[in-house]
Amino acid sequence: MNKQKRAEIFARLKAENPNPTTELEYNTPFELLIAVVLSAQATDVSVNKATRKLYPVANTPEAIYALGVEGLKEYIKTIGLFNSKAENVIKTCKILIDQHNSEVPQTREALEALPGVGRKTANVVLNTAFRQPAMAVDTHIFRVSNRTNIAPGKNVLEVEHKLMKHVPKEYLMDAHHWLILHGRYICTARKPRCGACVISDLCEFKEKVLD
Repeated sequence: MNKQKRAEIFARLKAENPNPTTELEYNTPFELLIAVVLSAQATDVSVNKATRKLYPVANTPEAIYALGVEGLKEYIKTIGLFNSKAENVIKTCKILIDQHNSEVPQTREALEALPGVGRKTANVVLNTAFRQPAMAVDTHIFRVSNRTNIAPGKNVLEVEHKLMKHVPKEYLMDAHHWLILHGRYICTARKPRCGACVISDLCEFKEKVLD
């Protein structure tokens, strides 16, 4: 895929959705961090349902840490893997209190040192909360990047590096959100909605579904 075609793809995605953002509900970098940790192998909808009850009660490292693992579980037990997530969140709150003055760190290294925070979670926080150019490659972005040929790769790291290299600079900050939303609602896993796709004529997928 050439440079001009990539630029046109992102120009169209931007025209359709000028200000894309995460579907996770949050008001502070800390709330976003916890929501992203909770969202691993779970839907944003299920996380939002839980945090709507949790955050009015506890939305700081101190307040969530004070709940303890068992107390936190009561709020997040509807989310998949809630047992291990509760333990990770409590440990993360302790580290933020002890080492970061209760603030969410703004570097990848410090974020990835937190329990339950991997590269993808760190990238979401860096990009969405702190507006740093970063690409959190989830299953949707991996699929769209390979299927369209925007940034094909055998694994998420390869796709991430290719996106960071090939997405035009003026679109890099929001590219993560455009791609994830496109994968979630249009370029779906089982049957892509090519007939409703604004980039269908630019996409290099051979088996388009146009009905």
